[in-house]
Amino acid sequence: MINVAIIGTGGISHAHIKAYLRFPERCRIAALVDIIPGKAQRVKEQYNLDADVYLDHHEILDKDIDLVDVCTPPFVHAEISINALRSGKNVVCEKPMAASLEECDAMLRARDESGKKLSIIAQNRFRLPVRNLKALLDSGMAGKVRHVTVDSLWFRGHSYYDLWWRGTWKTEGGGCTLNHAVHHIDMLGWMMGTPDRVTSILANTGHDNAEVEDLSVSVMEYPGALATLTASVVSHGEEQALIFQCEKAKIAWPYSVYASQPQPNGFPLPDPDEEFAKKADEYLAALPPVTYEMHDGQLDDVLRALEEDREPFITGEDGRRTIELICAIYKAGSMKTAVTLPLTKDDPFYTVEGIRANVPHFYEKTASVENLDGELSFGNFRKGEK
Repeated sequence: MINVAIIGTGGISHAHIKAYLRFPERCRIAALVDIIPGKAQRVKEQYNLDADVYLDHHEILDKDIDLVDVCTPPFVHAEISINALRSGKNVVCEKPMAASLEECDAMLRARDESGKKLSIIAQNRFRLPVRNLKALLDSGMAGKVRHVTVDSLWFRGHSYYDLWWRGTWKTEGGGCTLNHAVHHIDMLGWMMGTPDRVTSILANTGHDNAEVEDLSVSVMEYPGALATLTASVVSHGEEQALIFQCEKAKIAWPYSVYASQPQPNGFPLPDPDEEFAKKADEYLAALPPVTYEMHDGQLDDVLRALEEDREPFITGEDGRRTIELICAIYKAGSMKTAVTLPLTKDDPFYTVEGIRANVPHFYEKTASVENLDGELSFGNFRKGEK
C-alpha cells in the first residue's frame, strides 16, 4: 500500500484525490497539508478520507509517507519537492515544474542524490487522441514535419487573478504561457523536441488586475520546420489544437487528417487522398487501448513506477524541457529579441531573480482573496475528438 501526502488542497488537488480514490487497493491518502487553516480539514470531510491534516509540509517529512503530491502554487514547487526528496520520499509535482531552470536543476539534483522518483504532471499526454497524434507522427506515414500550429486558447474572467497567489511574477511565476500553455508546450516538446530559436511577443489585453501576460504569440525554429504558439486566457470557446503540417498530410488534435494531392500546376485537387485517412484510421485502430486518461492515467503510471521500481513515464527532465522553452519565450518577449536555446546558467532568465528583474509588469495586482467559487475546466478538447 502506497501512502500519499497531498500538499495544497486547492482546486487542482481534487483531480488528484479523485484519481487516487480510483485505486483503493494500491494507495491511500494518508495526509493532507494546506497553509490556510481549516482548508485541508474541509477537503478531508468532503471525501471522507482517513487522513491526517497539517498546516506545514515540514510536518509530514518524518511520517510514513511514500509519495508526496505537490499541488501548491508554483513558487513553492521546488522547495517542497526538494524537501520531500531529501527526506526519502518520492514526488509527483503539478505543472509547472518550477519558476526557473535553476529550481528545476535543484529538483533534479535532489532526486538523483536521494535515489527517489520525480514526476511532473502533464496529464494531456494520457489522453487517447494525444497518444494517437504522437503515434501517427512517430510512424512516419505523414513524412517530415514542416509547420506546427499550437493553439493553447483558454478563457479566464477578470476575477480569476483576484486569487491571492495569481497574477504576480513572484507567486504565480508567470501568466498564461507558464500556467496554461505549459500543457501544450509539454506536448510540443514531447513530439518535436527543443527548438533552436524562439521569438515572442507578450501582452496583457484584458486583466488589469495582474502583472503577468494574458496573451503571448511565439514562433519557434526547428531544423526544416517552424512552430507557432498562441497562449491565451482571453479566448472565448477555448478551442485548443495541435496541428502538424507534414510532407504528405496534415495530422491534428482534435483528430483530423487531410492529404492534399497537387495538380500539374501545383494547386491542390479539390478532394483529399482518402487512402491516407484510411491508412491512418487502421493504424490507430491497431494500437492498444488506453485504460485511464488525464490525471487518472498519469497517477496510475506514477503508482506503477513505484510498484515496479522504474522511472515514471513523465520525468523531471520532461518538466525541465518545458520550463526551458517557457523561459526562452519570456526572454524573447521581454527583451524583444530572438533567443537561441539552450539557455545557459549565466543567462538572466535561468534564475527566478533574473526573470523577475527583466519581465514586464503590465499592471499591479489589485485584489487578494483566499478562495474563489466555481469549478475548474480543462479546456474545450472533447468536441471532435477521436
